[in-house]
Amino acid sequence: MNILVALLVFIGLTLAYGFVMRHWGLRGLTVARAFEKPAVFCGEEGSLTEVVVNDRPLVIPWLRVESRIPAALRFGRQENLDIAGDMYHHSLFTVMPWQRITRRHRVRFLRRGVWDVGRAALTVGDITGFFTCTREQEERVRIVVWPRLLPRDTLPEPVVRQLGSWALRRASEDPFLTRGIRPYLPGDPIRDIHWPATARTGEPQVRLHDPSAQVRLLVLLNGQLTQSQWADVSEAEQAPLEDAISLAATLCLQALRAGMAAGYAANLADAEGQSACSLPACGPAREEQLLTGLAEIRLRRTVRFETFLRELKLEPGLSVLLLSAYDGEDVQQGMQALRRQGCDVMLVPLERRPAA
Repeated sequence: MNILVALLVFIGLTLAYGFVMRHWGLRGLTVARAFEKPAVFCGEEGSLTEVVVNDRPLVIPWLRVESRIPAALRFGRQENLDIAGDMYHHSLFTVMPWQRITRRHRVRFLRRGVWDVGRAALTVGDITGFFTCTREQEERVRIVVWPRLLPRDTLPEPVVRQLGSWALRRASEDPFLTRGIRPYLPGDPIRDIHWPATARTGEPQVRLHDPSAQVRLLVLLNGQLTQSQWADVSEAEQAPLEDAISLAATLCLQALRAGMAAGYAANLADAEGQSACSLPACGPAREEQLLTGLAEIRLRRTVRFETFLRELKLEPGLSVLLLSAYDGEDVQQGMQALRRQGCDVMLVPLERRPAA
């Protein structure tokens, strides 16, 4: 008899607790996620932090957090984390009253892009699993994966030489651009002596000259691998275009670090669906701007390359590196059009990966 009473009491308590979990299990329960850094380079590792907070005197026997994670983000295997098909992630928690749980997941970022893992389904339940409560949570958890940068020794030799030539041109001083004066040093040319300042201070003073007109580099990317290609990019075409975007990012950063202004343009879609274009500029935040813009490029062609070049209006004096997998009539005509606009243009042939 006592066993029967105890069993009935247990069943009653279980049903009552299940009722509580079904109706109030998710109240006061918060789950927040955040990446360690807002932006990383392709191929790097980082972490995603999950924080579960239960601010009530209620035991949560189990909490399941389910997310659909892009396959470009690869999570490491660990306890209480189930990964199905590299896309569906299930984290399982047992949460005590007034408890805060912090869990870090190791992530490798495999592909360039802007990825959002904000949506998650939260499910709580009792120990039997018969009573559950589910809530969709929408949270902006974004990570920007910048293009992979290429080692300097892998860059095409003609391009390295051309960048060096432009950097030297930028380093030469213009005798007509004066930015100040300083005391005379042995070896300074007599023509640079600033005689009024010398007379005023009683010590020889010379002029400081600004560099000649700053080199402005535009990396122009042809999103077609052959002259006849058009529209969407197939799976087989993605790898060489990703290599080209990495090369464009590397060249832009090399130029910025050599004191040039840098930008890019391509007949591939940007975040707004328009042809990607960021004209040459410089400044403290320019590297991050360029890398983020290149990360946002979608592998979808907006217009044919000949049309893109025909419609592209540039200021005279730009130095243009044209990255293209082929050298066709449309490319040559486009280069001539850019030269007529007063640009210095160099064609950089892209290497094709061997078929897998």
